[in-house]
Amino acid sequence: MFEAIKNTKVFDQVIGQIKELIRQGDLKCGDKLPSEREMCEQLKVSRTSIREALRALEMLGIMEARQGGGNYIKEQFEDSFFEPLSLTFLLHGSNIDEVIKFRQMMEPQAAGEAALRRSEEQLEEMKRLLCELKTSENESVSAAIDKQLHYKVIEASGNKLVCYTMYAVSALVEEYIINTRSIMFKNPENKSLLYKQHENIIHAIEQQDSVEAIKAMSEHLLSTYN
Repeated sequence: MFEAIKNTKVFDQVIGQIKELIRQGDLKCGDKLPSEREMCEQLKVSRTSIREALRALEMLGIMEARQGGGNYIKEQFEDSFFEPLSLTFLLHGSNIDEVIKFRQMMEPQAAGEAALRRSEEQLEEMKRLLCELKTSENESVSAAIDKQLHYKVIEASGNKLVCYTMYAVSALVEEYIINTRSIMFKNPENKSLLYKQHENIIHAIEQQDSVEAIKAMSEHLLSTYN
């Protein structure tokens, strides 16, 4: 599976070979990696180098170590990478306008794709969340439902790269949603407006109207920005 490493960049090359195996499809979600001993023998490196590489991959959210069960490529990546990316953004000067523009570039198109590709199960889940959003009286719960609804639309787009990119900035998006809702709801009428906007998005997706879904999502995000 692996090739012997001959130069001095041991740590980077161990990680590089594992990533290349993933890229080629030789390692897939849920696959178990060879034991540390087997990797040492195949790569011709020390166990220390193997452990350093595995630790780095675990921190990046690519791999998980199971107690007594070995090391595995993660099956779910929804929570991976968001902390490093969010922290990098914050450390380089948090700018809420950039978060807003990012959502305006990503989510309308995702909604359009969702209208064309959503499953009945995904549609029913969106409707359930929409109903919960309408009846919720607790603002922190409403904000969480709001986020779930947006991510369900993104998931329904069927584009895994878009999904993972959005999950990677989920902490920033969540903060934006909470702040936006708190500002908007200083005017009580905005609660019904916000619900109606979400309803329009889901209705367009239900009708498989891609153009209207893009329009509805764009109008919603624009109104929360103003």
